[in-house]
Amino acid sequence: MQENIRKNQQAESAKIVEPWGSLNWLANASLTGTQCLTLGRVVILKGKSNPRHRHNRCEEVLYLLAGKLRHTVGEQSVILEPGDTLRIPAGVFHNAQSIGTTDADMIVAYPTAQRDFEPE
Repeated sequence: MQENIRKNQQAESAKIVEPWGSLNWLANASLTGTQCLTLGRVVILKGKSNPRHRHNRCEEVLYLLAGKLRHTVGEQSVILEPGDTLRIPAGVFHNAQSIGTTDADMIVAYPTAQRDFEPE
């Protein structure tokens, strides 16, 4: 059972800081041995946006915890507020801009332990 628990100290080593915010991977093949899931927490700083990209091999689901986002999926935009969930189909370019008064904080999930990332 102990090998199935990931401690907070390990979480910091999986954190990626970018000029627009951060990604903190919580579960995937390399971190937890999970074979069917990637789970992470993403923060987009107030007024910033992440790069437009797509995941060709998997869809993405995100759940907004705090802040406010304008998320562009393909050619459509949607405004997300805390408690909103968005599904992004595989192969569709997308990105998010934090448009609220605070940083946007969200949980992201992918149905594979090896998610791909392709910038536009």
